[in-house]
Amino acid sequence: MKYTYYGQSCFLLETASKKLLFDPFITPNPLAKHIDVKAIEADYILISHGHGDHVADLVALAKQTNATVIAIPEVIDWVKNQGIENVHPMNFGKFAFDWGTVRMVVATHSSGLPDGSYGGNPAGFVIEADGKQIYFAGDTGLTVEMKILADLYNLDYAILPIGGNYTMDVDDTLIATKYFDCDKVIGVHYNTFPVIEIDTKVALDKFAREQKTLLLPEIGETISL
Repeated sequence: MKYTYYGQSCFLLETASKKLLFDPFITPNPLAKHIDVKAIEADYILISHGHGDHVADLVALAKQTNATVIAIPEVIDWVKNQGIENVHPMNFGKFAFDWGTVRMVVATHSSGLPDGSYGGNPAGFVIEADGKQIYFAGDTGLTVEMKILADLYNLDYAILPIGGNYTMDVDDTLIATKYFDCDKVIGVHYNTFPVIEIDTKVALDKFAREQKTLLLPEIGETISL
């Protein structure tokens, strides 16, 4: 499986057969100005919640790729109003696709859509594909709800926000890894805005002291999972 980072909380997971794009926010992000959005391919676009820094490029990329959009029903209703018909609404539960399984899980955050309408509940996802289990927390604070993941999965990687202010910071993220027993973390949702800027060396050192791995790919970089 491959992971490509596009900045903020946007990334692409490539399984053996499908490309899964998460929370597309690329063109408004000055840190991602070198990314050629028109070259992005996706079979599915998964949306954690409706805030602009997670859906800014959703409609354009859904039309460009004809990907199936997976999201909470309120976000799906907004997507359909933008002329997107290829959708799969979910709520907190699990669905088996022909390529793998998606579980929508709780995130502690807020959610609204670009037009000001209600965005439903924020969420995260656990992806099971190609023999791996990947948790993407979405935008969330630290919550004991995460502990249930240890009963359900043996997570290979957790993709977690680390920027603080709106979400968990590095210290909270380290606590979260103990809740769901995962030692390999990919950091997202940091450095895009001044209020979520972090010292990446300090973050890496904190993880190393706990004998855990924090991966911080450059925007546009692809790594193997």
